[in-house]
Amino acid sequence: MAHHAVDHPFTTGLTSEAEFIPAAMRWHFSPATGSPYWVKRAAELDFDPLTDVRTWADLARFPDVSEEWRDIPVDALVPVGASQDAWDFQVFDSGGTTGRPKRIVESTSRRSGVRWVSEVLAEHGVPGEGEGQWLHLGPTGPHIVGRSVGLLARLRRTFCHFIDFDPRWVKACVKQGRGEEAGRYVKHILAQARDVLATQPVSVLFATPPVLESLAADERLLDLVRLKVRGIVWAGTSVSPETLRVLEEEVFPQAALVGLYGNTMMGIAPQRPKSGGGGGGGEREAHSCVFVPFHPFSRVQVVDPEDTVTPVGYGERGQARVSLISRDLLLPWTLERDSVIRVEPTSAYPQDGLADVRPLVAQGGPAAVEGVY
Repeated sequence: MAHHAVDHPFTTGLTSEAEFIPAAMRWHFSPATGSPYWVKRAAELDFDPLTDVRTWADLARFPDVSEEWRDIPVDALVPVGASQDAWDFQVFDSGGTTGRPKRIVESTSRRSGVRWVSEVLAEHGVPGEGEGQWLHLGPTGPHIVGRSVGLLARLRRTFCHFIDFDPRWVKACVKQGRGEEAGRYVKHILAQARDVLATQPVSVLFATPPVLESLAADERLLDLVRLKVRGIVWAGTSVSPETLRVLEEEVFPQAALVGLYGNTMMGIAPQRPKSGGGGGGGEREAHSCVFVPFHPFSRVQVVDPEDTVTPVGYGERGQARVSLISRDLLLPWTLERDSVIRVEPTSAYPQDGLADVRPLVAQGGPAAVEGVY
């Protein structure tokens, strides 16, 4: 097929920036392989991606196009080269924290990221093959997290039970001052979880910090979790270091507690293991949870919120700026509504780490509403 003649940086192991970025530009901007959206968009740019973009830094020449992904037909995002293979594309929505959802397309690229995340979870001691089933208390539907958690269970050759919830409904309740209704909704989720935990051999639980806190307040449910669950994966909302310490040491001491950071646009950045890896000047002692993106396909810069371009120093807080380059999608640098601390790499995890994620609140602006996801 025509697309095999073009450098395919996503299967050929090109991991150095000097090889990876130019090959990715050829893939996404050649009419034989690129998506209709990017091939058309290239004609409107004041530079040529095929010749002028050689590094991750050069991606800053692109405008932030993610806003356009709230409205464009998703067919336009599918790379022609990828669609010539067996059709395996799906569409997923962002969470809608900052307004109407953005939409991405995805085929196989994120699955390779999930395989890597699975290896990181194993390093943390999360149960593996033959060690019990999974329970996902979180979004499914248009949100990619549900599929990703299901894939993690399948990699362990086990079942994943899904208790779906709609984070947009809870955010709407909180915004409209209907907190009591949001609380009832969480109890509805936990009642379903109790049934699965009581009847099935669940050893790994996925939930958000607010749901874990509500679970901890339910004595019968907490007893079930302590009896059965040996791995807890959390994601979806921020959590203070002190709350995380209490969950880890006092509420769920029997389980490996592992955080995931990420979103629909950038993919998953798992918590790196706290021991081993060397280097980095003792940041593992400074931060109880440090996230790392999927090298070399996903990157997070921590930038000064005032100019949104200049990186902050290690140990300093700034705004998250994300980029993703995969076979299925090209997302140049786009700002996230997250405030994070930049952490030094280690030899085992050579990409910058991210710690103490919080919602970014602009001066004088409205507070971000996280709800339960």
